[in-house]
Amino acid sequence: MPRILLIAATTGYQTRSFAEAAQRLGIEVTLATDRCHVLEDPWRDHAVPIRFEEPEAAAETLSVTAVDGIVAVADRPTLVAALAAERLGLPFHPPHAVRACRDKHRMRELFAEAGLLVPRNVRVPLDADPLDIGFPCVLKPLGLSASRGVIRANNPVEFIAAFGRIRRILEQPEILRFHDDLNSAIQIEEYIEGSEFAIEGLMTNGELETLAIFDKPDPLEGPFFEETIYVTPSRQPDEVQQAIIETTKRAVNALGLYHGPIHGEMRVNTAGVYMLEVAARPIGGLCARALRFEGGLTLEDLVILHAVGKVPEARKLSPASLGVMMVPVPRAGIYDSVSGIDEARATPGVDDVIITAKRGQKLVPLPEGASYTGFIFASGLCPAAVEKSLRLAHSCLDFEILSALDIISGEAPDML
Repeated sequence: MPRILLIAATTGYQTRSFAEAAQRLGIEVTLATDRCHVLEDPWRDHAVPIRFEEPEAAAETLSVTAVDGIVAVADRPTLVAALAAERLGLPFHPPHAVRACRDKHRMRELFAEAGLLVPRNVRVPLDADPLDIGFPCVLKPLGLSASRGVIRANNPVEFIAAFGRIRRILEQPEILRFHDDLNSAIQIEEYIEGSEFAIEGLMTNGELETLAIFDKPDPLEGPFFEETIYVTPSRQPDEVQQAIIETTKRAVNALGLYHGPIHGEMRVNTAGVYMLEVAARPIGGLCARALRFEGGLTLEDLVILHAVGKVPEARKLSPASLGVMMVPVPRAGIYDSVSGIDEARATPGVDDVIITAKRGQKLVPLPEGASYTGFIFASGLCPAAVEKSLRLAHSCLDFEILSALDIISGEAPDML
């Protein structure tokens, strides 16, 4: 029986999804995760405890693991996976490419060298005086993902406020513990007009195969860039979709990505396709569940099978239009409950509604936040119908979020 090494965060949405997919496929899993190394197998899953903030040491720990392939979920695990694969002699993205994917400034440099469209940009250390490059512009942390800390500024006042806000995010203990040089600077770049898209793909020995192109129908114009709806297939003309695919191929080659899943994001305007970023991993959260392939395979299935060299030849998307909404955080506070789930699930075209927020959990919106409250999945005859179903289902949900005053007055959830 083949075995994969699944490297994932303890709290990641996707960890269970990939473990369940492997079980469904008859593939054994060795889980490596960032849980406490002092406790003796607290979850009874025989996971190998590692520290993502010490990738070289983590890779060395995993170098004696007998596996046939490696799957990494989320950004930080990808570097550990690349280093471990190198030691184990398994195909994966090389470490230098993974490092480039996690560094927004280095990525811009490599894209420019490859002749791709790149906005004017500059890297500014946190302890330096802010340096604007004209307005509007976008400020972003070099190493964070999921739009965390990404802020648009339209004038000097907004610019100074955004720089200070990102600095405070990067000074949080949860980020400082990684001692990552990427968290010591801010990327500042020219704002790119246009519509935004995402692409999901698999690389095999340096060749990219496109699995899906997602439209992002909500305008992402700032000041923050909270992603909500993804719908596939794209409604763009064939020539636009082909330009997205060709630009992504040039981008992954520029980064040096080689073997495994990739997730790319880009903006398209009259000048062409601007690659925003490419990640050496599959799409995040539970969004992979929005993709279904012929034969009933999921994206998790494909990624796992690809890792052990058993990808089936038939891997076209289901003929139905598919979509997901990442349910945003309505406001800051303590999550208590949500009503309207049954009504949301009963919305025509909706396949499921999953609330991932837990009672008593602190909710933080963007740009400081890094998670969603849940996911809505829908399918239909056309992308427009899927988008409508997602919006209608979302309108049914009513979140009860307690403020600090509620907690002080005794209205906190029982677990607090």
